[in-house]
Amino acid sequence: MVTQEMNAAFIFDMDGVLTDNMELHALSWMALFRDRGLEGLDPQRYLVEAAGMKGHDVLRRFLDPDIGREEAEHLTELKDFLYRVNSRELIKPVPGLRAFLEGAGKAGIGLGVGTGAGPRNTDYVLDLLKVKRLFRAIVDSSQVEAGKPAPDIFLKAAGLLGVAPSRCLVFEDALQGVEAAVNAGMACVALTTTNSRETFGRYPNVIAVIDHFADLDPLHLLERLDAYSAAIS
Repeated sequence: MVTQEMNAAFIFDMDGVLTDNMELHALSWMALFRDRGLEGLDPQRYLVEAAGMKGHDVLRRFLDPDIGREEAEHLTELKDFLYRVNSRELIKPVPGLRAFLEGAGKAGIGLGVGTGAGPRNTDYVLDLLKVKRLFRAIVDSSQVEAGKPAPDIFLKAAGLLGVAPSRCLVFEDALQGVEAAVNAGMACVALTTTNSRETFGRYPNVIAVIDHFADLDPLHLLERLDAYSAAIS
């Protein structure tokens, strides 16, 4: 029987995991890029190469590798404003999310968020989803120096939850996020909201690929985490 003292945690990326919204972010980035003179960038390229990254890193990859911090912060906020204006009526939880979170919490599993979004977007989404109170730790991009694929966001969330990285299971949709979990020494559950099921096959830390949370059993995932940990130890 699982008790409230169980030493395990589930750490969730936010965009594309708690809500299926990454195309909305991509469209907002495309609008910003066009305004800055960058035409013809495929939104799918952003989703594959940069989804989950901090805004500064997205801008360095696609717009200007030498962009300064102040300008990057300004442009990121412009993009995030476009996103919030256009998405307010569209932010919905991934099917089964609340029941899964509540079931995991009742099983004594620590719940955290580790997102590349800024604090304003993080509050915006979690408030719309009405799930903020279910998380014991929420880490956004402003709280770490290096964004995904660096492990900092997930490691900080694990530290706040008081759980060793090897006992954390990350939920991610973005390739950069899965790599961040690898770098953090954490197993991962991949969601197909942004990338295809086949895309995740090259990552040894992915123990499950899911379309949504409906009918997903937290305790079954813990068993798979135990098997993965035993296999690599």
